[in-house]
Amino acid sequence: MSYNFDQVISRLGTNSAKWDGVVDSLGEDMVVISVADMDLQAPPQVVEKVSEMARHGIYGYTDPFPPYYQTVQKWLDRAYGWSVPQEWIVFSPRIIQAVSIMIQRFTEPGDRILMHTPAYQPIANAVELNDRELVESRLQLKDGLYEIDFEAMEQQMQAGVKMVLLISPHNPTGRVWTKCELERIAELCITYDALIVSDDIHADFIHEGHEHTIIATLSEHIAERSIICTSPGKTFNLASLEIANIVIPNKHLRERFQQGLRQAGIHNPTFFAPPALEVAYTECDDWLNELRNYITDNISFTEDFFAEHMPALEIVKAEGTYLLWVDCRSISHHESDLIEWIQTKSRVSVSFGTSFGADGEGFIRLNIGAPRAVLQEAFERMARNYPLRSR
Repeated sequence: MSYNFDQVISRLGTNSAKWDGVVDSLGEDMVVISVADMDLQAPPQVVEKVSEMARHGIYGYTDPFPPYYQTVQKWLDRAYGWSVPQEWIVFSPRIIQAVSIMIQRFTEPGDRILMHTPAYQPIANAVELNDRELVESRLQLKDGLYEIDFEAMEQQMQAGVKMVLLISPHNPTGRVWTKCELERIAELCITYDALIVSDDIHADFIHEGHEHTIIATLSEHIAERSIICTSPGKTFNLASLEIANIVIPNKHLRERFQQGLRQAGIHNPTFFAPPALEVAYTECDDWLNELRNYITDNISFTEDFFAEHMPALEIVKAEGTYLLWVDCRSISHHESDLIEWIQTKSRVSVSFGTSFGADGEGFIRLNIGAPRAVLQEAFERMARNYPLRSR
């Protein structure tokens, strides 16, 4: 079966945080390639299942029953070769909610929590909103590739770090951490007694030549201090259905996290979430394979367009995710100049670099999980106002 990812579907008037939010603040003429949900319809099997559930007409309280857990088990085994007991899996509506509860349950106010920066800000913000200290382990851009500075990371760990928040694959840089890198992270966490919380939400988008490793699979010892956060939200574009699978091998940690969920009043998934997950994880392989090919082609299209029309922009080679991190410092090191060019003059909404921390200034993040025509319109607008364009 062939799927039409080229179809452009307006999301205006759907309470879209991505589109309605930008139009409300910046105007109806904006093209939006920022927020990390896709402008592509979910698999038709999921759409049909959600429609079937909607037609039922009784939207009462729901619980995750055995089919949910069994489906997640089979997906983790099939997608990543990770065989997990059912009791390890804990439902949470969203990963960011889960991480916030973990911060509250497993650290104390004032404790130091480490992230590799530039970093996905909702999770980074959760550290400071919970009165903990965000410790930045700054990634180093070398020959077009971001690397972990393990010497600097260890210095931070020596000074005291209670938790490492790992984004794997990394957002916004698109790095897929190698097994060797993950082993070094794990060794530091064992040596300095830090809990590993890994957000693997983009793990189903790994590009050719790279392989995703779940850090908890490295050894039983590492699994005992790891919490792995997964979700079909990015993979099948189901973000607003709100369902995440939190995998916690350590029974003590799992029980404390479950108590934190109860204290926050979190216990029921939405009516549509479990059936959508079950169909997505069991009936949509062909759709996902075609989507991955489409994303790969979108990356190539973006690279070719930029090379021809905006050659000073350097796209950091994405190893995973449907996001591209772009070095614009040849245009300007000042974000205000990039905002003037891209947002004000070109009428394109991107994620500007400082939204991922101070290290992101001079960069932008693009969401290329969109129909090709949407990307082309956005890039052509940027090219028409390209500051280095020959006149």
